[in-house]
Amino acid sequence: MTDQRATKPVFITTSSFTAQAIDFAGSVGRVVLVDGVRLAELMIDFEVGVTSRQVKVPKIDTDYFEA
Repeated sequence: MTDQRATKPVFITTSSFTAQAIDFAGSVGRVVLVDGVRLAELMIDFEVGVTSRQVKVPKIDTDYFEA
């Protein structure tokens, strides 16, 4: 990455990173690692490749059954 003069390299995976990769990124300091869980969170937060819909969740009325 230094050959390309990258200022903040980002590595993305749909899986997870090894402990060695995380340690290396931490030691370098400016490398950003995005694993599958974080990628999914970002996709949902910024609505990239996902759609939202409302879901009706019924709640039991306990007063109805206490009479």
